[in-house]
Amino acid sequence: MTSWKQNVRQVVPYTPGEQPKQQNIIKLNTNENPYPPSPRVSQAIAKVSADSLRRYPDPTCASLVDAIAKYHGVDASNVFVGVGSDDVLAMSFLTFFNSDRPILFPDITYSFYDVWADLFRIPYNQKPLDSDFKLVASDYEGPCGGIVIPNPNAPTGVAEPVEFFEKIVESHPECVVIIDEAYVDFGAKSCLELVRKYDNVLVVRTFSKSRAMAGNRIGYAIGNAELIKYLSDCKFSFNSYTMDTITLAAGVASIEDDSYFKEKVDAVIATREWTKEQLKGLGFTFPDSKSNFIFAKHEFVNAVSIFEELKKRGIFVRHFSKPERIANYLRISIGTDEEMCSFIEKLKK
Repeated sequence: MTSWKQNVRQVVPYTPGEQPKQQNIIKLNTNENPYPPSPRVSQAIAKVSADSLRRYPDPTCASLVDAIAKYHGVDASNVFVGVGSDDVLAMSFLTFFNSDRPILFPDITYSFYDVWADLFRIPYNQKPLDSDFKLVASDYEGPCGGIVIPNPNAPTGVAEPVEFFEKIVESHPECVVIIDEAYVDFGAKSCLELVRKYDNVLVVRTFSKSRAMAGNRIGYAIGNAELIKYLSDCKFSFNSYTMDTITLAAGVASIEDDSYFKEKVDAVIATREWTKEQLKGLGFTFPDSKSNFIFAKHEFVNAVSIFEELKKRGIFVRHFSKPERIANYLRISIGTDEEMCSFIEKLKK
C-alpha cells in the first residue's frame, strides 16, 4: 500500500515567518517594509483593465525588464525577472549548480539555500561565520560547484565590502557566484559593478523589502547576457508565464518613482539607527546591521522569554532555534517610528 513512497522526493521545507491573524499587533518578524509602496503603484494597478486579464501576460516581461535595465544602466539582455527573489534564486540554483562539486554558503544565512540544495539534489558545504558573524574569506577558496552569499547577510545584517566579493568571483572562473542583495538598499554597497567586469557573477534583488512590495512578488537578477539566457531557458522550460499583468504594471511604476523609494529607505535607516541606541541602553548587543532589521541578544535575559513576553503584548519578532549559537538572538524588523517606540516601551516592561 505504501510502495509508491519510495519514488517521492521528500524534503524538509523552508519555514517562513509567522503571519498572525489577529488585529492591532506590531509585526516585526518578517522584514516587511513598514511603509506602503509608491502611490504610483496604486495608480498603475487601477489602470489595468479587467478585460486584459483574460489574456496571458507578456512572457518576456519586457516592460519591467526594460524599466529595471534603465534604472541600473544595463542592457535588457542583462536582466532576468521572477516571482520574488525566491523564484529567481531557485531558478538560479537549478540552472547553474549542476556539478558534482559542492556549492558553498554560510552556516548562518538565509535558510532557503539548503532547502533548494536538498530539493534539487545539489551537494553543499556550509561555511561557519566567525565569532563576529562575519564571513571568512579563506573558506571560499578552492574549487567548488558554485557560491551563494547574501550581502548584507540574513539574519545577521552584516555587510561585506565589494572587494571581498570581487576576490571570490575572480578566483572562481569555474563556477557561478550568486550575490543575494535582498537588503542592500539599507546601507550596504552593491556588487553590481562586478557584473560589468566578470561573466560568472549574478546579483539578485527583490522588490519585497526596500520597495515595500512583498505582496506583489517581484525579484530580479542582473548578470552577463549569457548567464541570463541560460537562466531564461530554464525558466521557460518550467513556466512561461511567471509574472502576471497587474504585477508587471506595479513593478514598472515602483521603479520609476525613485524619489519616493529613497525617501522611505532613508526613513527606515534613521529608525534603525535610533532603535540600535535604545537597544544598547537596555543591555542588548548585536552586530552592526546594514539591513532593515537588527539581530540582537540580551546580556542576561533569555531570547525565548523575551520572544514570548513580547508576543503576549502584541509584538511579533523572529526567533531562530538553529543553529544553536544563534538560539539566544532575536531578529527585529524595523517598523515605523511609532511602532518602534511602542516596541521599546513594551520591551522595557
